[in-house]
Amino acid sequence: MKVHDYHQGNRQLQDQFGTRKLADRLTARVSETLSPDAREFIAKASMFFLATCDDRGLPTCSYKGGDPGFVRVVDDRTIAFPNYDGNGKYQSMGNILQNSNAGLLFIDFEGQQRLRLQGEASIDEDDPLLADYHEAQFIVRVAISEAYANCPRYIHKLRQVEPSKFVPKVGRETPQPEWKSSPDLQD
Repeated sequence: MKVHDYHQGNRQLQDQFGTRKLADRLTARVSETLSPDAREFIAKASMFFLATCDDRGLPTCSYKGGDPGFVRVVDDRTIAFPNYDGNGKYQSMGNILQNSNAGLLFIDFEGQQRLRLQGEASIDEDDPLLADYHEAQFIVRVAISEAYANCPRYIHKLRQVEPSKFVPKVGRETPQPEWKSSPDLQD
């Protein structure tokens, strides 16, 4: 599917609910590059949701978090982010190795805004950005094929109380989560 195309399923529901003309106008807002506003939005983000599909085509969605700026805008068509230690399943990252298509959803709950990105993801254990991320295992880059602001209508207004104590920081050892010490998870 190329940028801006709707498939029959989209069209069926657009016609059923009378939104085809609106949907067609909204495609003008989809870009293959990141606008200055999108670049700023991403640079401030402390989290996003990453959607990938496994080898069966089954989707999964994962939360990715870090300090603001952990997602780097490399250029107007590329973003990069670190992969930190997680639960050891490498579900999303393993999916990328099998199917490079990825969707990213950035949400600003305080400002009630969101941004969607679609693109092709790749993993690099020798990426030059790796040195910029303390304790990162590798860098994921996403070549953007679609970027667009999305309707903020139903975003609940939330505030961050405190950042996660597990975000890696230079000068301190990152604590291990308690669940990893559970006896049933030990060798």
